[in-house]
This record gives sequence, structure tokens and C-alpha cells, in this order.
Amino acid sequence: MSDAASERLRAVRERIARACAAAGRSPGEVVLIGVSKRQPVERIVEAVRAGVRWLGENYVQELKEKREGVARLLAPEQAAAIRWRMIGGLQRNKARAAVELADAVDSLDRKSLALELDKRAGDAGRSLDVCLQVNLSGEPQKGGVSEDELPALLAACEPLEHLRVVGLMTVPAADADPEASRPAFARLRELRDTLRDAPGGRDLRELSMGMSGDFEIAIEEGATLVRVGTALFGPRADPNARSKETP
Repeated sequence: MSDAASERLRAVRERIARACAAAGRSPGEVVLIGVSKRQPVERIVEAVRAGVRWLGENYVQELKEKREGVARLLAPEQAAAIRWRMIGGLQRNKARAAVELADAVDSLDRKSLALELDKRAGDAGRSLDVCLQVNLSGEPQKGGVSEDELPALLAACEPLEHLRVVGLMTVPAADADPEASRPAFARLRELRDTLRDAPGGRDLRELSMGMSGDFEIAIEEGATLVRVGTALFGPRADPNARSKETP
């Protein structure tokens, strides 16, 4: 086990614990997702050996490569204990692979994708937990359903037999000041709490929000899933070496 990996995990867990204490919450209410995007397999394995159990990937092809690479380097029981989340934008033609590879999808943002994921999950004989991604910043380059369209998407998922909408996810506008993310985090919590009584909202409980620079603020506003990359794994590889999605 790498001392560096253990130290990074310890530091992140301490930050989570302090944020929970400030908010009057238990650290057990917050799940740490290690965002392994553009991280070498060896570093991911070190983090898993240190105690990371949930991993998140942005690209289906990279998720496939990471799952296979991690499985080669870990004992079978260790590899089987890892849970993977798809946290990046997802194309419909990648839905089948996502269902095969991921334990949950946190980036569902349109009805057509919901229908495809439901079909593929049914074909695989499984149920898939999903979070609806909400674009609260209004940035056109970001995925996510708008706040106004969110209730309709949630209702459209209600009759789907193989999808279970368990929460909401958002990525605030980038800002050097972590406090700048607070309004978006607070708004996502309000939306979840309001929509629990709406069609399709009966299982809403998760709030996937907060990354390395602002997850303490997210926890104070109710985050149950925090997505932490560089603080947990160290600097990412050159983005030009990243696995690319293909249409």
C-alpha cells in the first residue's frame, strides 16, 4: 500500500469529517467517490488498497479500460468490492456499455437517454440507480437538464421499470472561491426536497455535488456524494492523452 495514497485519503477524510462536524452531520452520511479520470491504473489501485471503494469515470471507454486494468492488479475479491459510477455526459449509443460497466449513472439529463438506459438495463436483467444532472449555471457547454425541465424529466422516469432515480447531481460554474458554489448546492438541495413529493420523486435522497476544491461547502449544504479527484489521486495526466469518446 502506498504511503502517499494513504495520506491523501486520510487528508480527504479529515476534511469530510470537519465539514460534517461544522454542519452537525455524521461523516457516515457522505460517500466519497474517487474521480479516477485520467489517472494511471497503478495510482487507482493504490487508492483502493488504501480504502477507496467508489470510483467515478467520465468516459465509457476509459471506464472499461480502468475496470479491466484494476482487475488485473487486484485480488478478485478486492476488485469485486469496487463500485463504479458513470459521472460524465453519456451518449445514447454508449448506454448499453454504461449499463454493463457502471453500478450507477449520475449524469442522466434527457428522456431519450432514460428510455435507452431502461431498455438496456432490462435486457441485462438488472435495475440501475441514476441521478438526474441539473445544469444550474446555465452554461451551454455543460450537460444537465434545466431547473425548469427537471420535473418533467423526473416524471418521465417514473414508469420505467429498470431505472430508479435516487438523487440529483450538479456541477457549479468554476470559481476560485469555494463559497461561490454555495448557492448552487443549496438550490440543488431545495429541488430534491421539493421533488420528493412529485411524480417520480419517491426515491430521491442523494445529492451528488462538490469536488476537490469545494466539497466542504457541498457537505454543509447537504451533499451525500462528493466527487474528489486530484485531492485523492494527485495531479491528472496530460489531457491530450485522455481516452476519447467516439460517436
